[in-house]
Amino acid sequence: MSRSLVNLQSELTEAGIDVLRVVYADIIGTVRSKDLLVSQLDKVSHGGPTFCQGVWVTTTQGGVLDGGDVLSDGLEDFVTQIVPESWRALPWEPGVAYVVAGANNPDMTPNQFAPRTLLERIVGEYRALGLTPVVGPELEFYIADRNDDGSFRRALTQPGRVYTSGATVDPKGTFLHLLRMLDQLRIGVFAGNHEFSPSQYEINIWHGEALDACDRIFMLKAGVKDLIARLGQAATFSGKPWSDEGGSGFHLHVSLESAEGENLMHEGHDLSVLAQRMIAGIVAHAPALTALCNPTINAFKRLGPDTLAPYRANWGYDNRSAMLRIPPERGSGTRLEVRLADGAANPYLMTAAILAAGLDGIRRELDAPPAAVGYSYEDETQEILPMTLGDALDALRADSALIELLGGPLVDVFEVMKRDEIERYTEAVDDPETRDVTEWEVKEYFLDL
Repeated sequence: MSRSLVNLQSELTEAGIDVLRVVYADIIGTVRSKDLLVSQLDKVSHGGPTFCQGVWVTTTQGGVLDGGDVLSDGLEDFVTQIVPESWRALPWEPGVAYVVAGANNPDMTPNQFAPRTLLERIVGEYRALGLTPVVGPELEFYIADRNDDGSFRRALTQPGRVYTSGATVDPKGTFLHLLRMLDQLRIGVFAGNHEFSPSQYEINIWHGEALDACDRIFMLKAGVKDLIARLGQAATFSGKPWSDEGGSGFHLHVSLESAEGENLMHEGHDLSVLAQRMIAGIVAHAPALTALCNPTINAFKRLGPDTLAPYRANWGYDNRSAMLRIPPERGSGTRLEVRLADGAANPYLMTAAILAAGLDGIRRELDAPPAAVGYSYEDETQEILPMTLGDALDALRADSALIELLGGPLVDVFEVMKRDEIERYTEAVDDPETRDVTEWEVKEYFLDL
């Protein structure tokens, strides 16, 4: 047993924690976990409990595919790597704590299927340049009630309550209770409100270094689902769970700092050259990024013109019709807001992809295209993003530069998983081209992503 786990066992015991819930993200973003008895933690070897590699190729409906030769290689093991400093006591389940885990192969080399491993490597590429990526995740979700037949309905139906709080948008105090519990989870939650659509909410979490911020937003997603389920309701981060209401976004605020913690995204009131090159890289790779940031069939029913979601590969100053927005703050608050992803995106995978695209812009010293002005949905000089998952996957496969940056078999397995989704959807739905949300999508995505 490593010294770090000895110390962790002591910390947990002193804090009254007797069950450690080891959590990690699979490729499609599902929370995978195992509960360890803290009394037995001193017997754990190699950094954490083992799991079957088949988890990387398991669909939400329980199918096991053969991406990355996982199945044909005999469903070998991988070994989780507990991150001791990430543990957080669950205030709604006394005696239990979350802890995030990475993943190694049995020979202790990094497991290349693990999204957290990928993000760790991309962050390392920035650090080699003396740069520290800082991200601030911003995530929306719906709270739903269950009908007797197992379907879901929005817990509220009154429109027009964007940016409000209190009993009119939280009559049972569910959201307020959620906010308080997440505060006690110590993941950096600082605010929350009702969003644009009925029963849609947003919780704000402090920015931080990329890996730490993604660990915390992953625990937030896991915590929201767990706590709301305990209250007899359901929380969904699906991009477009309802045909008649808006989608849920997953906006990522991105900046770079020096080793001394100085924001490097501005030069006075202007964007720095570094920031402009990041913008150029993200816009250049936007079609491929669309697949990794909108990883479901359902996600593309959120995107489109006049949706307040992205439609074109563009950027603009304080412009919410653009894919990439530059908020008006300068100085230490200067950042990029990438608005492309939806709530079902895997935080580690989407962040790694966005940072990889920005890194390509920096390395190749790309020039950013002109900024979008006004209501940019109508600007025909700017490329339309892929509008289906199939087209987005084609764009990803064609982007050899981004795939090379991401490296390893993870992108290959991601594509296998998503092509399978498309095939199953096409077979099950009468009109696969419909913009309406189908029962197939609700079953596939509502509870799991």
